[in-house]
Amino acid sequence: MKIEGIDKVLIIGSGPIVIGQACEFDYSGTQACKALREQGYKVVLVNSNPATIMTDPVMADATYIEPLNLQRLEQIIAKERPDALLPNLGGQTGLNLASALNKAGVLDKYGVKVIGVNLDAIERGEDREIFKETMQKLGIDTPRSGICHTVEEAEKIAAEIGFPLVVRPAYTMGGAGGGFCYNVEELRNICGNGLELSMTHQCLIEESILGWEELEVEVVRDSKNQMITVCFIENIDPVGVHTGDSFCAAPFLTIDKKLEEDLKEKAFKIVESIGVIGGTNVQFAHNPKNGRVVIIEINPRTSRSSALASKATGFPIALVSAKLAAGLTLDQIPYWRDGSLEKYTPSGDYVVLKFARWAFEKFRGVEDALGTQMKAVG
Repeated sequence: MKIEGIDKVLIIGSGPIVIGQACEFDYSGTQACKALREQGYKVVLVNSNPATIMTDPVMADATYIEPLNLQRLEQIIAKERPDALLPNLGGQTGLNLASALNKAGVLDKYGVKVIGVNLDAIERGEDREIFKETMQKLGIDTPRSGICHTVEEAEKIAAEIGFPLVVRPAYTMGGAGGGFCYNVEELRNICGNGLELSMTHQCLIEESILGWEELEVEVVRDSKNQMITVCFIENIDPVGVHTGDSFCAAPFLTIDKKLEEDLKEKAFKIVESIGVIGGTNVQFAHNPKNGRVVIIEINPRTSRSSALASKATGFPIALVSAKLAAGLTLDQIPYWRDGSLEKYTPSGDYVVLKFARWAFEKFRGVEDALGTQMKAVG
């Protein structure tokens, strides 16, 4: 079943595969190509990295190995005239470029519709200020924080909240540019770097929740607002170590069922308000001392956690996400256990543990400390 008026779909890949990240986006992009072609769409793929499966000539009807920037993408759109753009299976690169194409008026100029995620949903998920406002409207607690666009603004926020603090830049991946600060010097250094790396030159300066439990819910939603939880992931390392580096377990091993249910309800509320079609990873922090739960962030796209959840459960999140973006709903996709996918529950006889491998010995002179920025090798 195809979406009316859509015949050709453009997929933006994730660009270069760097240490510790991006092979999961190659997997996602490959699954998207398969799913869309299965449903009868023509697929145009753009990726700057030839060393991926998704750029194999058999994966798409037209493949462009070109720099991932606004100018080159506009040229490809002008030549290929796709009806739609699927941006949430190419990692942060796909989301950022979709936003940039929209803001530059390219999508309107060539009549390209975005599928899989609303563009304002990208902002609600990625822009720290809009995300915070959205959570407040939903009544979901967030750590005390302030938004800054300069280091001076960051210092003012720090004076109000007090150290330690965490810096979270907007529109970056793998925690790039962020980190914990224990004094003004560290704040100036980390925040200066974060503002430079952020697409919108924006950082969130947030109260420290160091040492709390970090818990993730992997949700899939369709265009009818039907939602399922694929799985729950418990970070064995506490908040302070990036989830990409953290030891993780799926399903929850030490978390109370009542808390699990509460996190699921909150995650569903968030995903509905953001309006993503397909997979979304929702990250919470829980203080075991007083039971306080705060939202850390969401990824309105397939992520490393989606890859882990898919491996743990056998549920192909990227493939299903692409099918949902292309017009199917959960009740139209067969479920291998019973009927169709809207009946899926995170059950099954499995425990999966993920741990990162650090080959610090290969990189002489690097600082071998783990923090909010991802350092895993594999």
